[in-house]
Amino acid sequence: MEENSKLDKIIEARMKLKARFEQQMAETPSVSDTRPMGSGAPNRHGMPQLPVGQTKTVKWPVLDLGFKPDVPLSKWKLVVDGEVESPLMLTWDDFMALPQTNDVSDFHCVTTWSRMDVPWVGVRLVDIAALVMPKPTATHVLCHGYDQYTTNLSLQEALKEDVLLVHTADGKPLERDHGGPVRMITPQLYAWKGSKWISRIQFLPKNQLGFWELRGYSNTAYPWRNDRYS
Repeated sequence: MEENSKLDKIIEARMKLKARFEQQMAETPSVSDTRPMGSGAPNRHGMPQLPVGQTKTVKWPVLDLGFKPDVPLSKWKLVVDGEVESPLMLTWDDFMALPQTNDVSDFHCVTTWSRMDVPWVGVRLVDIAALVMPKPTATHVLCHGYDQYTTNLSLQEALKEDVLLVHTADGKPLERDHGGPVRMITPQLYAWKGSKWISRIQFLPKNQLGFWELRGYSNTAYPWRNDRYS
């Protein structure tokens, strides 16, 4: 009964958040672009499956800052704070007790490769946001990794239902090379917008550039606009 009550509260809060950002989400380029650049059948959002300048790959190349944190599940924690009503810290058990989502989506790297139809299991970022409830002043998130990496997202992008914190890919636990035990995925944006080895989600009252954004990468990162660099 207690678990059902907790789930009901998350669903109720999620619906409130979706209603609050529904119009902004509907106007984002990955949903509303009338002239997207790419090829292939439409994806779930109506965009060509393969964005412009991308090549399909079955491999999953490894890209990082040269440091791969080794975070045992017993020590993994996720801090969610900033412009929120109820900041929290999740342990691994807390995280796994949240509603789990199975999804299949594409992974687009700014270095021009795309890995298609990846099966994921994880927690929707919007469900975590529902637990902390962003204040009306919140407009963006800054995601932090255990490797000191950071990247920024507007809330209208971050709260889309296929933005996940994943712990499983291709039917097995997410490998350390790819950001395990947990990384974020952002199917509607280039993949650098999803922090590997995620450790903190900070809700902000204004945009704050992350690691690659400070070094000349795009602030918005829309693949179907070839939006790679600022």
